[in-house]
Amino acid sequence: MNIEHHTFVITGAARGLGLAIAQSLAAQNANVMLADVDEKGLQQALESLPENSAKQAVMAVDVTDEQAVKALFEATTQQLGPVSGVVNNAGILRDGLLVKAKDGKVTDRMSLAQWQSVIDVNLTGVFLCGREAAECMIEHGQGGVIINISSLSRAGNAGQSNYSAAKAGVAALSSVWAKELARYGIRSAAIAPGVFDTEMAAQIKPEMHQRLLNMIPAGRTGAVKELADAVGFIIENDYFTGRVLELDGGLRM
Repeated sequence: MNIEHHTFVITGAARGLGLAIAQSLAAQNANVMLADVDEKGLQQALESLPENSAKQAVMAVDVTDEQAVKALFEATTQQLGPVSGVVNNAGILRDGLLVKAKDGKVTDRMSLAQWQSVIDVNLTGVFLCGREAAECMIEHGQGGVIINISSLSRAGNAGQSNYSAAKAGVAALSSVWAKELARYGIRSAAIAPGVFDTEMAAQIKPEMHQRLLNMIPAGRTGAVKELADAVGFIIENDYFTGRVLELDGGLRM
């Protein structure tokens, strides 16, 4: 699929990886709809997009809200044209150990709220946006591509029961959808990023950051442009489907 003049929805697009993806697609003359819960951040993100002949829009959306997701894709179709692709990037962290104990007594545990909030955004949100995108693509009869942002943590990362489970689920959905939707000309794939130069990574304590760098064979964290380039590769390569593209500088969990 050519990127130019096609319409893409990017969730979690107010900053970080989502914004980098939106900027990259917009620079290639794609129509882009930026979605996020941060309405103020969306306006700033919109102002950062390159000016060209393509269409650009933003919409404040909670991806856990079924009706809000439906409205997002309806608005995208009306304002920008039939949806050709979605990048499911929206996600949150609520890290914590399953249980924490001292001297044989449990002193803390991951709360149900911690678990459920991450599952709702990182997994159910992907399901809702993927389902709505697939329906739009089928009804417009032009096919398309669903790209889900998973994580290296899908293999299981200590302190992230909720996040690891959600990102493993995202990878599984990508494979399932590739099989189910191929008959409609729709591809589905995932990207599993390692550690990237984002606001979230900047909050890591310096000593922890250095330990991470020591574990990465590439010797550095990833640049957001490299993640955006990976999204572009999947969009343009019509034979890439049902697989997870690991982009981690060689880091393995």
